[in-house]
Amino acid sequence: MKIAVLLLLSAVLGGCASQSLRVGADDPAHVTNSINLSGFPPEYKRGFAAGCENVREASGRAVPRPKGDASFVQGWQDGADYCRPRKPR
Repeated sequence: MKIAVLLLLSAVLGGCASQSLRVGADDPAHVTNSINLSGFPPEYKRGFAAGCENVREASGRAVPRPKGDASFVQGWQDGADYCRPRKPR
């Protein structure tokens, strides 16, 4: 019984920790190495990393969306969404 309670408690605490930051989001310069972006064009990957870095540096401030190549802009938005700290539920 004690083992079951400990396992449940560790699962709950582990779930809470993973809610605030996604894999690779703590290292914007290398975030594209942490997740699978194979098949995406280089412009998208550069945008993804730039969006992640931008939102992590902004620390809650609004960040203007970039203009330019559509693939870069989409990658930037996806990277910013991926790396933005998530609010706990």
